[in-house]
Amino acid sequence: MKLNMKKIAVYALSAALVLGISACGSGGGAAGGKEKDSTENSAGDLTKITLCLDWTPNTNHTGIYAAKALGYYEEAGLDVEIVQPPENGATTMCASGQAQFAIDAQDTMAAAIDETESHEPLGITAVAAMIQHNSSGVMSRKGEGLDRPKGLEGKTYSTWEIPTELKMMEYVVSADGGDFGKVKLIPNDITDEPAALAAKQTDAVWIFYGWSGINADVEGVPVDFWSFADISPELDYYTPVLIANNDFLKESPDLAKAFLAATKKGYEYAVENPKKAADMLMEGDDTGSLSGSRDLVYASQEWLSKKYVDDASSWGLIDPQRWDSFYEWLYNNKLTEKNLSGLGYSNDYLPK
Repeated sequence: MKLNMKKIAVYALSAALVLGISACGSGGGAAGGKEKDSTENSAGDLTKITLCLDWTPNTNHTGIYAAKALGYYEEAGLDVEIVQPPENGATTMCASGQAQFAIDAQDTMAAAIDETESHEPLGITAVAAMIQHNSSGVMSRKGEGLDRPKGLEGKTYSTWEIPTELKMMEYVVSADGGDFGKVKLIPNDITDEPAALAAKQTDAVWIFYGWSGINADVEGVPVDFWSFADISPELDYYTPVLIANNDFLKESPDLAKAFLAATKKGYEYAVENPKKAADMLMEGDDTGSLSGSRDLVYASQEWLSKKYVDDASSWGLIDPQRWDSFYEWLYNNKLTEKNLSGLGYSNDYLPK
């Protein structure tokens, strides 16, 4: 399978911008109506919950598939349906109330919850960190001097030309004493990053290490890698996160807590049983996107299972200081019109 994890963020950001965010104001009446329809009891008196993924099933999602396979959701009285995102994105679907939960990331959430003259914020809240630290960074061919941001000078970097992406790249290159203006930017249409590097289609590309970095090992491509979190603490933002519809949280807090408690159990199982959990992910994938990728899924799961909880006291917790630090950075760099510090997240629905 060729899955470009960064495109998840690109897709989500595009969806947030496409909203016009005219639908944003639908955090109220429309969302409430939709939520009522999608949570009515199904067979066996289970309450229906819809979760919209951000992309095709992958190891970021393993705890969800484990919770479903192991019956944790049923034990909590829930019938959880996992769906793929529509053309306008998972966040839009969640904000409209068509899904109670969805998957997004803190960086792409910013466009959805920012308040400007042209739109109101979307009615969504991040209620759990699926992974504790930002595992994204830049990968390059090994031994060519790109193992630090300054090394990008005079080299080719594949970009999506997204303002947040470019500002982050400029920021880390400058912080390392380099000149981002000397980096050659080319459009990013890569689907297999290790293969593209090996073929010299590009010199450097932004990846999520838990998938593309591991894939380089699986494909036998020697690479160098540096992470944004290691370069600048304020760039250690949360990606991905579970988000919820605000009306649903207000009207059905106990259901939200039940869903998160079961999901937490699923991720805890994946931490302790990475191979078995990976099998549950592959068996639960009804898109076929993981077909033929067993070695990559196993290797990715082994690495990522150590990152779900990491240094947090328990799965899902969002550190307010770290959350705010990134949103302050966005505001200071004129990437949001409003300072979003303190907005967009809550730990209140996680198990105590």
